[in-house]
Amino acid sequence: MRCQGVKKLTCECINNTSTTRKQTACCSGVNNRVVLSRMAFHNKEPAVGVDSFAKENISSPNMANVLLEFKASVGDLEPQSCPLLIIGQLGYLQQINWNQVKGKLLPVVTKETWQLALSSLNPNPTDSCPLYLNYASVAALPSRVSRHNSPSSAHFLTRLVRTCLPAGSNRCILMLCEQSDVFASACAIARAFPLFTRRSTSCTMEKKRVTVEFVIVGQENSHLDPSTIKSLNNVADGVRLAARIVDTPCNEMNTDHFLEEIKAVGNELGITPTIIRGKELKQRGFGGIYGVGKAAEHPPALAVLSHTPSGATQTIAWIGKGIVYDTGGLSIKSKSTMPGMKRDCGGAAAILGAFKAAVKQGFKDNLHAVFCLAENSVGPTATRPDDIHTLYSGKTVEINNTDAEGRLVLSDGVVYASKDLSADIILDMATLTGGQGISTGKYHAAIMTNSEQWETACVRAGRSSGDLTHPLVYCPELHFSEFTSAVADMKNSVADRENAQSSCAGLFIGSHLGFDWPGVWVHVDIASPVHTGERATGFGVALLLALFGQASEDPLLNMVSPLGITTVNASSGDQMERDSKRRRLV
Repeated sequence: MRCQGVKKLTCECINNTSTTRKQTACCSGVNNRVVLSRMAFHNKEPAVGVDSFAKENISSPNMANVLLEFKASVGDLEPQSCPLLIIGQLGYLQQINWNQVKGKLLPVVTKETWQLALSSLNPNPTDSCPLYLNYASVAALPSRVSRHNSPSSAHFLTRLVRTCLPAGSNRCILMLCEQSDVFASACAIARAFPLFTRRSTSCTMEKKRVTVEFVIVGQENSHLDPSTIKSLNNVADGVRLAARIVDTPCNEMNTDHFLEEIKAVGNELGITPTIIRGKELKQRGFGGIYGVGKAAEHPPALAVLSHTPSGATQTIAWIGKGIVYDTGGLSIKSKSTMPGMKRDCGGAAAILGAFKAAVKQGFKDNLHAVFCLAENSVGPTATRPDDIHTLYSGKTVEINNTDAEGRLVLSDGVVYASKDLSADIILDMATLTGGQGISTGKYHAAIMTNSEQWETACVRAGRSSGDLTHPLVYCPELHFSEFTSAVADMKNSVADRENAQSSCAGLFIGSHLGFDWPGVWVHVDIASPVHTGERATGFGVALLLALFGQASEDPLLNMVSPLGITTVNASSGDQMERDSKRRRLV
């Protein structure tokens, strides 16, 4: 009965051919009923806040098994043949010329219906309204955001796409935004369409297609150029690749499988990975990676993909924690905290997705992706509390918690990047600590760095990419004493878990480089934002591409980079701050 009600009121507005006076009276009633019908149409509460992310049905069959493609224009299509979602800030929706959308709405949605729907929207912070049955909808993003949020409202955008995009095998999203928000908006849309599913019906389901078209407001409502379209498709592929790996359970994504993923990306890019595996890790001094993974059926590995173009002026290394499953080892997790630990490879997955997109778009500097792969398992050869391991740095570590394994594998990884790859800039990314969510929340990754300039850059890259970040305390002289050991150079877990726990975990990694290391070191803890509910987000791909966009040959990545050619001087940085303030909450 609810859908019939929506059909009736839509038809009333579409078929209204009365006099102007009667139209006004009729449309006033329709306007009220449109507002009331939104709950009926979606059969759920109107979009409210980010806290309702976990309540979404993000495993809907309509969102999986999707071929996602960005195009300059999808052309004119009727909603019945191509169900449509139009989305943007309310101000942008009101600015758009009817001539730009009518080809996708007529004849079932008239200009009058469109204007009535817009007048009924009241985003607080978001809102949506059906335009015609279950074939067309319009959704409004927040008009303002706080200074620690992305102007693109990326989290809200993902949510609205998941909840408001009509069903169908061939669907379209019309995205209205400013040029500066195109990158973050595309990544947010990509997050709404997970690739991994093992539902029995998925084998027989028809492959669905979703096409995304951008309308850039403020520039005569123009469309995107071909180079930007190519960039968005590559970036979206990277985000979805990372999410697929994180969503895949360990029986299908053990260290063998992850290495195959790395090789597949290498084959696509013409790069042969370097792989050090099993007992060779022990022989070559990688005591962290080997000690964590030696008890598992599938041996641990350190794998490296290297992009070394001619003319490079610096060397960048991305180090990813790839714990394909984390039981906690002999310090075993409980039955309530162990489920979901397939996600402990989120850092390595993000680096693989970002590396693939970065190289495809052209990367001017040397770029190495280092994957520290292991399964933290239990067995006769498992590392015990009280064991002492010598890491690749030569420093000895007394194990007092086998569930603090990520910092061990990453310490080997960052030292390899410094010693063997001669990296000038080292960034490690990991689902490292449960305390990250306490420190910076579910939506902001925690970042720590030895460089104030890069700390600021990370925060700005988070805002421009939608992969939000916030700094942790960097104060090794006060916090590193938490790892004091009587019998080794350090322990691997803190004495006091109430003393900047996430900061200390990062400092453990940095200590193996040395706190006086002259290069730039950045640590990114993505434990909470790597997933929303039971689905992976692909978090980290967009952040890396934006943060290092200054080294890309892609103008879009140059634009979103806080260290790019448009923001290298103070005045440009001030302009970026002013642009961000335009949409801030008072």
